[in-house]
Amino acid sequence: MFNSFAVALGGALGSLARYWLAEAFAALGMADFPWATLAANVSGSFVIGLIAALTGPDGRLLVAPEVRLFLLVGICGGYTTFSSFSLQTLTLVQGGEWAKAGLNIFLSLILCLAAVALGYAVATHFNRLEGA
Repeated sequence: MFNSFAVALGGALGSLARYWLAEAFAALGMADFPWATLAANVSGSFVIGLIAALTGPDGRLLVAPEVRLFLLVGICGGYTTFSSFSLQTLTLVQGGEWAKAGLNIFLSLILCLAAVALGYAVATHFNRLEGA
């Protein structure tokens, strides 16, 4: 039961962070392209890679399994927005904006994969440092 609560609490916090990010992009007048969703997915991919490597079996930070669930499944799961990405891409396609839809798919795939790899690499490097 505690694991479910940890995931739910993390999901709520991640969702709030995503909402605030979307509001910030809207306030900047950047609503013609799903920039906030892309930013959430890329930054969330970096963070999930970083946390996965830091708290994994070879990581420097030993945390309880519940903490990993809270961070990885809860916060990162609530913050990243693949379902929003899918709906926004479909909306672009339905509106005949094929170039924007393709750009969103391409950028999301490439940048999120690069971000998760970078986060994992940064944490792996940190894990190998002597005396840190």
